[in-house]
Amino acid sequence: MTRLSSATGAPHATILGIGSYRPDRVVPNSELVEAIDSSDEWIQQRSGIKERRFAGPDESVQMMSVAASRKALDRAGIEPAQIDCVIVATVSHMLQTPAIATAIGYELGTDKAPAFDISAACAGFCHGVALGSDMIRGGSAKHVLVIGVERLTDITSLSDRGTAFIFADGAGAAVLGPADEPGIGPVVWGSDGEQFDLIRQKEDWRDVLVQDRPEMPHLIMQGSAVFRWASFEMAKIAQATLDRSGISVDDLDVFVPHQANMRIIDAMARSMKLPERVRIARDIAHQGNTSAASIPLALDRMIDDGEARSGDTALLIAFGAGLAYAAQVVTIP
Repeated sequence: MTRLSSATGAPHATILGIGSYRPDRVVPNSELVEAIDSSDEWIQQRSGIKERRFAGPDESVQMMSVAASRKALDRAGIEPAQIDCVIVATVSHMLQTPAIATAIGYELGTDKAPAFDISAACAGFCHGVALGSDMIRGGSAKHVLVIGVERLTDITSLSDRGTAFIFADGAGAAVLGPADEPGIGPVVWGSDGEQFDLIRQKEDWRDVLVQDRPEMPHLIMQGSAVFRWASFEMAKIAQATLDRSGISVDDLDVFVPHQANMRIIDAMARSMKLPERVRIARDIAHQGNTSAASIPLALDRMIDDGEARSGDTALLIAFGAGLAYAAQVVTIP
């Protein structure tokens, strides 16, 4: 029998640098309330959102991704040509094919690195980190660029009272590389397809074309059901992640959950019995829900504000349409 050789990688992987891009346009609740017969007070009570970022015509998925990636590369001290793979998590790249990751890698100047998109909604960035970490340890890459990016305003109806005030735009990126000590813990991930319809694109593209209507299919969400599921199920996933990583909640310095809803964040923190000293990402108040981009955006803000410091231990956890979820413990670069 022919014996095949196998690749061997680094003993461990870690995050070397984080970067983000926030669109220029800041949209306060007051700009949205009339179309959905609502109020600033109601939106803040329901979601914790005060304002969000909407991308302009020139702030494309590619443009925002490249800007976030350049910041991450600079912080990591890595040249684009050193990147061995580009992974882009998004649900709002409007071409079915080719993957936007290929264009991003080319614009950045990677040396023809493999590049692909993944669709895991709000959990996409954590999925990308898990894939990149495994590639580094498995020997198929040394440095991996993971991007979470969304232009959710392209697929959001501003007259939908349940979603118009929630979704926003932006990009975040992380450069992963080899390490002598674990910097990215084992992933705990999965999906609950029984809840498939709780967050989804309203219509199949084919149905829209048959009806010959000019508007885009938009996102719809059963908010109360999502709140109940996430508030309690994700606390269990968080504990399982800590257990797999060999640490306890007392070892955490930073908690970075998906920025879906401030009430969900608070409910998770209570269910997990997080110590008061643990610093919690609350980027949603000023950024809104950016799906796959929310965790790197929130983490980068915490780093910039000094709330997350190099060497801190952080729990990342995300959930979204599918319902897909993923979590891992990481060391802040």
